[in-house]
Amino acid sequence: MGMPPVPEPAAPEPSGGSVESSRRDAPALRGSARKGPRRLPRRAAAGRRSFTATLRALDELAASGAKVSVRIDDLDGGSAVLEGDDFVTLPVAGLGVVPLLVEVAAAIEAGRVEALEIIDRATVHTASAGGVWQHLKAPALPLADVAVLAASAGDALAANALLQRVGLPAVRARIEQLGLRRTALLDRFRDDRGPDDAPHVALSTAREMAAVFAGLVNSTVVSPGVSAQVAEWLSLNHDLSLVASATGLDPFAHENDRHGLLFVNKTGRSEGVRAEAGVLGGPRAGVAYALIANFDDLSIAHRLRAHDAFRVLGVELMEYVY
Repeated sequence: MGMPPVPEPAAPEPSGGSVESSRRDAPALRGSARKGPRRLPRRAAAGRRSFTATLRALDELAASGAKVSVRIDDLDGGSAVLEGDDFVTLPVAGLGVVPLLVEVAAAIEAGRVEALEIIDRATVHTASAGGVWQHLKAPALPLADVAVLAASAGDALAANALLQRVGLPAVRARIEQLGLRRTALLDRFRDDRGPDDAPHVALSTAREMAAVFAGLVNSTVVSPGVSAQVAEWLSLNHDLSLVASATGLDPFAHENDRHGLLFVNKTGRSEGVRAEAGVLGGPRAGVAYALIANFDDLSIAHRLRAHDAFRVLGVELMEYVY
């Protein structure tokens, strides 16, 4: 983290085509339609562009032996606000579900799968790492509901069900189509990883994850309909404990904030891995962000130090957009 990274050509922006989302207020996901007070001139926010506390927290985290990658892009100008080792590929755990959700939404739009197709839990590879479906009495759910569980509750079993339905090759092809050269979904979620299994669920970079979320709110990921559908699923995410803790939003109901905040995010958690990417928009500005930290999870102190860095970033993002 200490020194600026060597620049690398930026990956192509996600692109795309059109279908309607089930969300009635889907257009509000676009940056141009953010609700709230009239935005101040750009110069009024110039003094708020410093992320010195974030850089200090990340430098301290890196000095403790962690691998850290961060990227913040301004949605209005498209320029990088903050970048630090943002091209480095790192494990991202459940954050890798995002391209899977993109493929599921694209498959629904193309008619390859039905949103109301029933998925039987008994046919899915088990994973008890997180989520609620394993605790529900309902043995089967519609595909669209399974996607909601994967996006909102970090449900490993639901993610495995989606991956089993659309297939890992299709997800990898979608990642390539989106121009994500350093992102990979390697495997399903597993309770135990053996020597013959992929060492991680997914890999990515802060640069590419921030670009995906910017594409979602700008309706350029595959098509406007696919972008809106994936953003709708992710807007239900309950994990607001890291970067999002600074927003003050209700974890269970933050789709239409009365103070004009637009927020969509996804987190990833596993042993020694914390990752978050998302979009935060307010009356002054809008940003797409991603922060990935891989650390030695040797004690609660190590873990809390990583969590603190995410929360410091959240505070400074709020100062930037609000």
